[in-house]
Amino acid sequence: MRCAAILPCFNEARTIATLVGALRQRLPHVLVVDDGSDDGTASIARDRGAEVIRHGRNCGKGAAMQDGLARLLDSGFEWAATLDGDGQHDPAELPAFLECAEQTGARLVIGNRMPSMNAMPWLRRQVNRWMSRKLSNCAGRPLPDTQCGFRLIHLPTWATMSLGARHFEIESEMLMAFLATGRHIEFVPIRVIAGTRKSRIHPVRDSVRWWKWWRRMKRLNTCRSNWNSSFSLCHWCRNKL
Repeated sequence: MRCAAILPCFNEARTIATLVGALRQRLPHVLVVDDGSDDGTASIARDRGAEVIRHGRNCGKGAAMQDGLARLLDSGFEWAATLDGDGQHDPAELPAFLECAEQTGARLVIGNRMPSMNAMPWLRRQVNRWMSRKLSNCAGRPLPDTQCGFRLIHLPTWATMSLGARHFEIESEMLMAFLATGRHIEFVPIRVIAGTRKSRIHPVRDSVRWWKWWRRMKRLNTCRSNWNSSFSLCHWCRNKL
């Protein structure tokens, strides 16, 4: 599998060197998208052998991820492994994602932190469960961890979709877009690693932003009775997402 890693980062100078080094032992290419950092993240990543895209200002995780995916697609890669830049994802677990995609034909493989969710701060744990429950009800199937940023993404499939999220709601939008177009997705269990810094997810601001995205997405879903059993969203929604 021709696969490279993407690390969307904002001020991750403390963790980026170790993370890039670990990924380069497993993949031929690591791309760091520096989303307006001012702590030397870009130069550290470049010194460790990563390709670096740098935003002049902070544009949001979704914008950084989209730019990274587009760069890898243009570079001829077929798959992208996305990990958060704060070190909360273990590169040693990447082979499980690759094996899952190869054995099941999944075009999107997502890490599932639920087996070790108690290691996550209480508020984030509750918000993640609430969001996953909402999306599961909409999709008509269990989606155990819809917000995890540790993913394996099939780039040609991603390129057929129009995703507009610029911030943390990118994970939800991508998942629902893959479901809406009938692509096979899978989840693999991963462990939760305590971060070395406070999470940049703002419980109120980002929950409100996610809720606005959710309402827009729900407005598209106006005909649940027409859902096709082979897909998750109705025919009309699939054409919109």
